[in-house]
Amino acid sequence: MIFQHNNKVKSNFRWREESGAGFTIIELLVVVAIVAVLTGIVMVNVTKYVNKGKDAAIRKNITGILSSSVSWVDANGNYATFSSSPSYTIPADAVKKANGGIDPVFITSDTNDAWCVASPLKQYLPTQFFCVDSTGAQMSGGSVNCCTGGICKNSAYCVDLP
Repeated sequence: MIFQHNNKVKSNFRWREESGAGFTIIELLVVVAIVAVLTGIVMVNVTKYVNKGKDAAIRKNITGILSSSVSWVDANGNYATFSSSPSYTIPADAVKKANGGIDPVFITSDTNDAWCVASPLKQYLPTQFFCVDSTGAQMSGGSVNCCTGGICKNSAYCVDLP
């Protein structure tokens, strides 16, 4: 298309160029900055939900240890070698993977008739732990000390979960 401008015949391309249409470098940089800020906000929220999912996986795998320990004690009479059995190590490895390489803490009682497992939760790392013991107690709290002597202890650090 041809336009008449200042008594000269010019093409559409040159007319746009001379009219100042288009984006300046400042406008493009502002748009890039806005996109970067919005991306940062989204990533913070996505990370929070990813960590909540990992915490759910940690809780599921630790409570899975409880069901496998029941058959273990029926077959072996105590928990003396339970921590080296696949019934424990498979879910414990899944907990470790979900938790970024941190092993859960496994504690047996002196008489090997009870056990307790605690692991930090990914979302609150390292300030909150999840604890399960051989009686079925499940607690959440701020210290691995809630898992002592093979049982989850209800203390100032740990609270019962429904």
